[in-house]
Amino acid sequence: MSAAHPPAPGAPALPDRPPPSGPTAAPAYGDWTPAASADGESEDASPASRLGPLPPPLTSRAHVGTRPPTYDAEPTALPAADPDDLDALVPDTVLDGARYGACTLRAVSVRGDSARYRGEPRRDALLTARFGAGERALVLVALATGTRTAPGAHLAAAEVCRWIGAAVGRSHERLTDDIRAARRADLKAGLHRLTDRSLGKLRAAATEQGLDPDDYAATLRCLLLSADPGCRTRVFFGVGPGGLFRLRDREWQDIEPEVAEVKGEPVLGFGSAPHETPDGDRLTMDLGIPTPPSPYEPAPEPPREPFRFRTSVARPGDVLLMCGTGFAEPLHGEPELRAHLADRWSGPEPPGLTAYLADTQVRVKGYADDRTAVAVWEA
Repeated sequence: MSAAHPPAPGAPALPDRPPPSGPTAAPAYGDWTPAASADGESEDASPASRLGPLPPPLTSRAHVGTRPPTYDAEPTALPAADPDDLDALVPDTVLDGARYGACTLRAVSVRGDSARYRGEPRRDALLTARFGAGERALVLVALATGTRTAPGAHLAAAEVCRWIGAAVGRSHERLTDDIRAARRADLKAGLHRLTDRSLGKLRAAATEQGLDPDDYAATLRCLLLSADPGCRTRVFFGVGPGGLFRLRDREWQDIEPEVAEVKGEPVLGFGSAPHETPDGDRLTMDLGIPTPPSPYEPAPEPPREPFRFRTSVARPGDVLLMCGTGFAEPLHGEPELRAHLADRWSGPEPPGLTAYLADTQVRVKGYADDRTAVAVWEA
């Protein structure tokens, strides 16, 4: 969960969400359990975790839950502007959509209630782009979130979206072939390299500007869609938290790929030091005393966020939803929001742009971050 914003002087405080119950302190999913880890799946793969029976259909509404959120539902204050750097301004809302192949795309990024109240810019960035033409076209949707409270967080998010967009665009023909041929291993390796290069450029840009690379940073989540009507493979990749969900038969499934963690001590032969040399000499015990860095070796890089990757095969009627933490958290934490969106998005036709914007702005008390959500309806 993201940390709460400190209230501005004289501003009403946003109450914290109640802590999750149980000894594990895990997020409260109601009767919804996250799906098992998987990088990819086929049509005959075991079903993902499912939400229980839904309540009766809901009409369009402004908020869910027992009480309305503290902040106003509409924008209040604009971010401060620099007359010499107006290109740095970020609009409150970005809305986009398209229809290619067998899918209809809807994408939105909205400034959070907290940022609207305090006059802060939207930290989420959204990029939608098509490369190529006809059935060989490739659609990329990228969303990024800048580091909270860091100056220029919105600029970092926008930059990493542009860089990953340029990298995918230059490689779109090869990526299109790999997606249509379902070459998962090639896709995973290639997209991992493109993601690392894009995030590396962001760190280099921070250094050039004299900024802390840990502050001028962003998470990144992307979706690749083929315009070929016969290709139902959808590719997700990125770095950092967020949400990846599928709505199938009016039931939400959590298909976010889990990140493997290294646990336990190093295994001999796979990174740990041997107990003795080939000549039989015992090695000196490590007393844990830190060794100053060598002037002849480059400083070690900070640990990187794990790469996330998943391919899925869509079925007619599916809705695939990729989002940042600002939308994933209320979707996880509020069953009524899941039920509302399941009802709204399970119709025979995808919602129009304005209807989709209204759906993604249904508010939940205690969740006031930027909301960025990308949904794909399968014909």
